Amino acid sequence: MNAIEIYTDGACKGNPGPGGWGVLLLSGGTEKELFGGELATTNNRMELTAVIEALTALKRPCQVTLYLDSEYVRKGITEWIHGWKARGWRTAAKQPVKNVELWQKLDAVVAGSGHKIDWRWVKGHAGDPGNERADALANRGVDVALGKR
Repeated sequence: MNAIEIYTDGACKGNPGPGGWGVLLLSGGTEKELFGGELATTNNRMELTAVIEALTALKRPCQVTLYLDSEYVRKGITEWIHGWKARGWRTAAKQPVKNVELWQKLDAVVAGSGHKIDWRWVKGHAGDPGNERADALANRGVDVALGKR
C-alpha cells in the first residue's frame, strides 16, 4: 500500500457564506493540490468536503495519514458516526444530524475505499506547514466561488 500524507482544510467568509476547501497530498516527494468552493455554504460543510475530495482523489487503497484542524470532522467520523447510524442519522438529542448527506458520503468513501486512515488533529493557524498550505488552498477555493480566479 502506498503511504500518503493528506492535509485538508475548509474556509468560509461568513458562516454561512461563500466557502472553500483545500487539500494537499504528499507521497514519495510528489505533491498535489486540490481546491474548490461554493457560494452559499458553512465552514463545517467545507471541512467535510475537503476530506471527501481528498480521499476520492486516491485511485487505489493507500495507507493515509490525514491531518485536519476540524475536531467536528475527526470526532464525527471516528466516534459520533456509529451512534448516528444506530439512531437512524439522529443525534443523541434525537435531532437530525446536520450535513447528513456529506457524512453519508464520507462514510461510504471510508468504508468502500480500502484505505487505512490515521486521523490526526492539528491546531489550525499555528504554523504547521501542511495545514497552512491547506488553509491557503481553501481560501483559493473561496476566491474561485466568488469568481475572483
